[in-house]
Amino acid sequence: MRVGTFVLAAQFPGQGQGEALHRAVRTAEVAEEAGLDAVWLAEHHFVPYGVCPSAVTLAALLLGRTRRIQVGTAVSVLPTAHPVALGEQAALLHLTSGGRFVLGVGRGGPWVDLEVFGTGPAAYDKGFPESLDLLLRWLREPRVGADGERFAFREVAVVPRPDELIDGRPGGPEVVVACTSPKSVGLAAERGLPMLLGMHCGDEEKADMTALWRRQARAAGHSPDRIRAAGHVSAGVVQIADRTDEATETLVKAMPGWLKQGLEAHVTVDGRHRAMRDPVAYTELLCSLHPVGPPRLAADRLAATAERTGITRFALLAEGSGDLAATEENVRRLGSEVLPLLG
Repeated sequence: MRVGTFVLAAQFPGQGQGEALHRAVRTAEVAEEAGLDAVWLAEHHFVPYGVCPSAVTLAALLLGRTRRIQVGTAVSVLPTAHPVALGEQAALLHLTSGGRFVLGVGRGGPWVDLEVFGTGPAAYDKGFPESLDLLLRWLREPRVGADGERFAFREVAVVPRPDELIDGRPGGPEVVVACTSPKSVGLAAERGLPMLLGMHCGDEEKADMTALWRRQARAAGHSPDRIRAAGHVSAGVVQIADRTDEATETLVKAMPGWLKQGLEAHVTVDGRHRAMRDPVAYTELLCSLHPVGPPRLAADRLAATAERTGITRFALLAEGSGDLAATEENVRRLGSEVLPLLG
């Protein structure tokens, strides 16, 4: 079982953006002290839902602040980035951190970001596979050129090479793909890439997605060993308290205000309809799905998810209280009181 924390750098009502970023950094530092496996960093633009606009930049800072823990992006949004630039950054972080960097990528949403960064709706609607394949080639080949619909350039050398040896171990950074639909599951499976599954999904839905991934990975010709070794990641929330009602109350008091403010701030690039979740109902759903309660309950829920889905890597949002001291205590209790129960 590999348990990490998911850091959104969420800006709660009444808080400054610098305050949210400071809490994000401290969450990662405490996560390493507490014995957690990884820190996963979200990326958003122009909204208080999360005020980190560059997960790879924050990852660079945290890799310099830590010595043991893995640091991953959850996710770097490919439709608003150039795959070669992202590949270069990933290679740099992989090599300079001794292999502690994990590159999570995703399609993102149809937001105004596509207009601001000049990539346009097509990059979101149909350009993700081309971007992903170019990124993977950059991380695996010594020279890369492109002749695609979105990217076309002459062959150039890959510098630095991410597949150089680190402590005698070959290979570039691990790549994980955020999956929210059967289409994205198939995309990841065909390439043999592990999935990052969202915190809104319950165990049954995640089990269905991992089963679909295995079927499609087999159909794509991937070996049984590679399929078994795929390290899918389950995102969720965590709040440790002595009683379940206490933990739930902490999140229900704080998270709806942040969710309402943050989700309403998203603007679509082309006026397409978007459905809004009810913030209170969504918070209550997350509390029912994830390790929210006493340490024993939290450990049992993580173990049950692992048993039902086969997923043994977790990225758990610990900042749901919106308070720095409470977040630090939450992460420490996760490390000291829940991890020992998982073995």
